[in-house]
Amino acid sequence: MSLLEIENLSLSIGSRPILKDIDLSVAPGEVVGLVGESGSGKSMTAMTVMQLLPFTARAAGSVRFDGIDILAATEDQMCALRGDDIGMVFQEPMTALNPVKTIGEQVAEGIRWHTKAGRAEAEERARKILDRVGLPEAKFPLSRYPHELSGGQRQRVVIAIACALKPKLLIADEPTTALDVVLQAQILDLLRDLVRENNMGLLLISHDLAVVTEMSDRITILRHGEVMEAGETARTLSDQLHPYTRQLALASMHVPERLPAPVGVSKAPPLLSVENVSRLYPGRRTSFFKRGAPVHAVDDVSLTIAPGQSVALVGRSGCGKSTLARMILALDNPNAGTIRFRNETISRRDEAELKPARRDMQVVFQDPYGSFDPRQKVEKLVAEPLHLLEKKPLPAERREMVAQALHEVGLGPSDLDKYPHEFSGGQRQRLSIARAIITRPKLVVADEPVSALDVSIRAQILDLFADLNSRLGVAYLFITHDLTVARAITDEVLVMHEGRIVERGRTGEVLDHPQSEAAQALVTAAPDLHRAIARRMQEQG
Repeated sequence: MSLLEIENLSLSIGSRPILKDIDLSVAPGEVVGLVGESGSGKSMTAMTVMQLLPFTARAAGSVRFDGIDILAATEDQMCALRGDDIGMVFQEPMTALNPVKTIGEQVAEGIRWHTKAGRAEAEERARKILDRVGLPEAKFPLSRYPHELSGGQRQRVVIAIACALKPKLLIADEPTTALDVVLQAQILDLLRDLVRENNMGLLLISHDLAVVTEMSDRITILRHGEVMEAGETARTLSDQLHPYTRQLALASMHVPERLPAPVGVSKAPPLLSVENVSRLYPGRRTSFFKRGAPVHAVDDVSLTIAPGQSVALVGRSGCGKSTLARMILALDNPNAGTIRFRNETISRRDEAELKPARRDMQVVFQDPYGSFDPRQKVEKLVAEPLHLLEKKPLPAERREMVAQALHEVGLGPSDLDKYPHEFSGGQRQRLSIARAIITRPKLVVADEPVSALDVSIRAQILDLFADLNSRLGVAYLFITHDLTVARAITDEVLVMHEGRIVERGRTGEVLDHPQSEAAQALVTAAPDLHRAIARRMQEQG
């Protein structure tokens, strides 16, 4: 008997159709994967089950949970179900958590609401579930706030909140997107254990086919709000009977076509040189007068990037990648060591001295929407770096330069007068890249530029990076936890662990034959679609 039964579900918001005739079911103890590109209707399906839809939404069809008609349920009935019988893990834990409440308060809140337990009892139950998800009180006291935890730790708190009352159904919406591969494997193991221990149904929403194959028993593939294919996971992804299934599988393993590195690149003077750089932060305050030992975020790191070279910096969350990137971009200063760009020292310089370096070194952030002012139009947003040019362009020249940058990333002049919210996630990332290349930089630092994108959009963005590298000779420092991206787009890889570079070399050699424990852990934990399908097919005989 199914725990969740969705039949002929259609949904519209205003006059816009979102879902059309969706059929999906989840049984107790079963994991069902829901996959598709951005805008396919995955999250809206989950929001319909939770009845967290906009006021203008209209749903038709049938959604039944444990015999209850969800579409006919009152808000009081849904409040009783949410958090108790149905839990949900949202994609972005920092947004899902209240920044002014401690983690103990937030886990205990649902327990007190649904069970009427007293404060002490709720705190004790919160302590147990946090310990169960790998956050023991000895290291992570209930008094900590979300900003004091890493991304993976915050995701564990969200899972603790969702599972505190052992719900019958858990909906996990992209629960591991922003996590490194080791943390991702740990979170997936945790979800798998909770399903087994509590006989819980799990609806896993993801754009990562390898993750869904590893986890789910059955899969439903959405496109434009319609089911393209559904069935047993490994068999569906192995046979690829529907063209769209085949398209997703190919995109998830996509490798951009790249021209060979220019002759003599390895012998050319370094474009970027990082020499014995360290960055220390004060230790955590243990009392009003005392602090713990200083934290070595970056510890004696050296690296070089040649003109036109593409280098990956990989490692677990908290290993120091972003701190190192901030120092390379001259947004922070090292406590020791030197950073040279085009053979000129850029560490510990004032803004006037840094202006030429900032013109030739740009950045693409992980979250393109968060890096744009939502009140400004594309022309102004993409033109932001032009103030770094020695000669400020006239308004007509500026508009022409922005149009050219948009053309180079696959957008057009008609986009000049739009706002960021009018673009999809992949298009916004193209806008970020257009802004980064408008000054014709020599080096682009890309901080997790495709981690939040679905596989099809990710393939397009990687092709774009490869094309710009070939046509414009742009050098890249890719900061990523996705080893597939590192393998696809970079010449050399640096493995970072606890603030130090523990392994470096040609990308294929390091990822195929890792020597350090840190690199081996990353490679072992990295999901692989072919390997996942083969393992699941073998398990099923």
